[in-house]
Amino acid sequence: MAVLIKGGTVVNADRSFRADVLCENGTITDVGEALDAPKGARVIDAGGQYVMPGGIDPHTHMQLPFMGTVASEDFESGTAAGLAGGTTMIIDFVIPNPQQDIMEAYHQWREWAEKSVADYTFHVAITWWDETVHAAMETLVRDYGVNSFKHFMAYKGAIMADDEILVNSFTRAVELGAIVTVHAENGELVFRLQKEIFERGITGPEGHPLSRPPEVEGEAANRAIRIAEVLKVPLYIVHNSCRQSLEAITRARNEGQRVFGEVLAGHLLVDDSVYRDRDFDVAAAHVMSPPFRSREHQDALWRGLQSGNLQTTATDHCCFCADQKAAGRDDFRRIPNGTGGIENRMEVLWHHGVGTGRLTMNEFVAVTSTNAAQIFNLYPRKGSVSAGADADIVVWDPEATKTISAKTHHQKVDTNIFEGMQVKGTASHTLSAGRVVWADGKLDVERGAGRYVERPAFASYYDALRRQARRAEPTAVQR
Repeated sequence: MAVLIKGGTVVNADRSFRADVLCENGTITDVGEALDAPKGARVIDAGGQYVMPGGIDPHTHMQLPFMGTVASEDFESGTAAGLAGGTTMIIDFVIPNPQQDIMEAYHQWREWAEKSVADYTFHVAITWWDETVHAAMETLVRDYGVNSFKHFMAYKGAIMADDEILVNSFTRAVELGAIVTVHAENGELVFRLQKEIFERGITGPEGHPLSRPPEVEGEAANRAIRIAEVLKVPLYIVHNSCRQSLEAITRARNEGQRVFGEVLAGHLLVDDSVYRDRDFDVAAAHVMSPPFRSREHQDALWRGLQSGNLQTTATDHCCFCADQKAAGRDDFRRIPNGTGGIENRMEVLWHHGVGTGRLTMNEFVAVTSTNAAQIFNLYPRKGSVSAGADADIVVWDPEATKTISAKTHHQKVDTNIFEGMQVKGTASHTLSAGRVVWADGKLDVERGAGRYVERPAFASYYDALRRQARRAEPTAVQR
């Protein structure tokens, strides 16, 4: 069925303008004034509302096996919750176990994701190294449209990538025209601090942020940046939580290096006082890595987003319920790391960003959708309300209000890190591939309707070298 969105203001990252938007067969076919509805089309009255590209969450972990359990949110429920909040696409992570065949892990995640109700794609983590991994990276880029590879610099004894793995993987990414991403925390320091803090008798959730101070994040961010600088590979640093990592990114960008930074909605709005709550369940519900920081760091992160030194917003959506978090009741090191947020990311960023004047509407679109589409080679198919783009659209009501609560959210988890927060500005309608999947506060989704989206590789360093060599060859006239 065709859908015509009438009377709204289209807001893209570059400009805003009054226009109707016509969607047919999953694609935006026309954007213009006074468009006529085709016979049988559904018409959405967007008067007084904004028509924006659907959100892209570039960092989620649906159904993730982690720390002896499995995340409570699966691909069906997680993508549905995203649609309820205006997010129409996720970039999730394939995370092989050490020594696990990379392609085996990739196909397992693809199988899990088949039930997604919205579009998805994958980063693939490099957790170990040998020649089979070297070959698998090429297969993923060439045959499966993977153009980004993740590296965990934390979680010693599990999935941590040491410097040797980073160098090998970064080098291979350059050859393939891929971008590398890192979780920046010094795993050796975290391991040591966890042991020392636990032995001092600090066993509760308050030990978690103490074992992962901002300095361990700043050191790892800077190390990854300098390795990427030497190897000439673009770098994307996920979930920056502190001033130190932001400063490393800002310095590198000022030097002309291609470094991109992501910030979580939670790190902008939740502070570290949550770990001192006397209720274990409340404190443990907020255990994630990197941890929530003091307000000094929140202020710095907002400035990073406003200045453009941080380009994307995400959630690191990785849900564990109270009974799962209870595994670490007597040892904070055993609390499964992860929180939710995919349903509320756009709402809280609009309220605390656009609503306070920190962000313009166009900047909001950039940091929730367009920048991620451009960085990971999805644009303009995604991240734009324009003819030819996928009809992934959110109609945004700037006057609508709600109170966020675990009792009413669609996320498959029994807590919400934004519990009780009142926001102004929410999605009145969400379209996924041209189908209205959220309207009037109700979801209408179809299991398996989400599509796997391939992302072409970028021009590789070696392609550039070959072009330079050809330009240096003597012409027939010169010969």
